[in-house]
Amino acid sequence: MVAFFCKYYVIGCAKLNKKMGSCAVLRRFLFFLFPTHSSTNMKWVQFSNLHVDIPKDLTKPTITISDEPDTLYKRLSVLVKGHDKAVLDSYEYFAVLAAKELGISIKVHEPPRKIERFTLLKSVHIFKKHRVQYEMRTLYRCLELEHLTGSTADVYLEYIQRNLPEGVAMEVTKTKLERLPEHIKEPIWETVPEEKEESKS
Repeated sequence: MVAFFCKYYVIGCAKLNKKMGSCAVLRRFLFFLFPTHSSTNMKWVQFSNLHVDIPKDLTKPTITISDEPDTLYKRLSVLVKGHDKAVLDSYEYFAVLAAKELGISIKVHEPPRKIERFTLLKSVHIFKKHRVQYEMRTLYRCLELEHLTGSTADVYLEYIQRNLPEGVAMEVTKTKLERLPEHIKEPIWETVPEEKEESKS
C-alpha cells in the first residue's frame, strides 16, 4: 500500500476597503506540499479555484498474496449509539451505501431508545422545593452484516469508523467461524482401548 504524507494549507482572507465602500474577497487556495518530491516532478492541475500538485511518478499499489487462509465471520454486528436522530439516519444511509458498494449483505434494525432522567435541586444546595429534571435520550441503530471474510470486514470497519460523526459511539461484535478441533471430531468410543472393552464384557 502506498501512502502519501502531505501537508495542506488553506489560505483565505478578505480585504475591506472602507474608502471605496467595497469588499474584495480574495480567492481561497488549497496547496498540497509533498516534501519528499522535488519541484521538477510536480504537475500543476487547476479545477476552478482549486490548485493541487500531483507527482508524475505515481506507483500502483502493491497487492500482497499470503498462503494463510483468510478469517471467516458468520456475523458482524455494529451497534451505533447517539443522541440525535438526524445524525443516526444520515450515518445509517452512509453505512448501508458503503456495504452495498462492497457487495455485503446488510440488515438494519432500530432497538428501542433508552431514556435516563435526573432530578436535581435548582439551586446549588438549598430550596429543596424547587427542582429541575434533566433527560438523556440515547438512540440506537444496529447493522447486521453476514458472511464476511476478514479482509472485507477490516476494510469496511475502518472506512465507517473513520467517518464516524461527533457524538456517536460504536460497538462491534464479531462472530468468527472456526474448524472443530481434532479431538472433538473423532468419536469417544474409537479412542477407548480394546482391552478395557473386553474386560467389561
